[in-house]
Amino acid sequence: MATLEGKLGLVFGVANKRSIAWAIAQAWHEAGATLAFTYQGDRLKRNVEQLAATFGDDVLLLPCDVTSDEDIAEVFTQVKAKFGKLNLLLHSIAFAPRQALEGNFVDTDRESFRVAHDVSAYSLVAVTREAAPLMTDGGGIIAISYYGAAKVVPNYNVMGVAKAALEASTRYLAADLGPQKIRVNCISAGPMNTLAARGISGFTSMLKHYEKHAPLKRNVNPAELGATGVFLASDGAAAITGQVIYVDSGYQIMGM
Repeated sequence: MATLEGKLGLVFGVANKRSIAWAIAQAWHEAGATLAFTYQGDRLKRNVEQLAATFGDDVLLLPCDVTSDEDIAEVFTQVKAKFGKLNLLLHSIAFAPRQALEGNFVDTDRESFRVAHDVSAYSLVAVTREAAPLMTDGGGIIAISYYGAAKVVPNYNVMGVAKAALEASTRYLAADLGPQKIRVNCISAGPMNTLAARGISGFTSMLKHYEKHAPLKRNVNPAELGATGVFLASDGAAAITGQVIYVDSGYQIMGM
């Protein structure tokens, strides 16, 4: 596996041990990176505390509501005080109101559309803007997307549109920050049994569909997403930026 020895990283989006963010954080840690974590609200704080504690007693753990510019700014103030600089950032954040993840997309209300885009897409822009000045040696930023950004997936609805905005934002950020040797990429993960995914109507059927139709005839496991996260964060991906890397057992290539 590629080494991340000496790299300093910040992870947004761990909710519990099944989170994609946690799979990648574990892989980054095993590859040698030193990490800090954010958490969303007191409800998730204990989960993230318990997981982060497995990396040591002094792991930086910070509250952050990504809809608040003040919260985001405070996170990076604390990261700068602790690390002095930053090499890696993981953005694994997505949310839409539950009623917007069932039924017809045409029925999406204005507030659900706004919230989904603010939390799931604009937050990448907001955290990247704060991270870039700390990436004085260049850096790697990874966001987590899904195939619903490119094709219609039943019940994914407004989240698919928000993920499309996330992927487009990745390209624009990559263009902006390339001169600073900061790379910005997306991993488009196959369906995983995460806290967020369970909010999508019909998610269990989605897992079965992928298993049947993907070329590898199986779903993705967390360790595979972790390994891709390490690669994209490493010097081995030094010339890769603005890309969407599909880790979905090949499902994305299939037409029928």
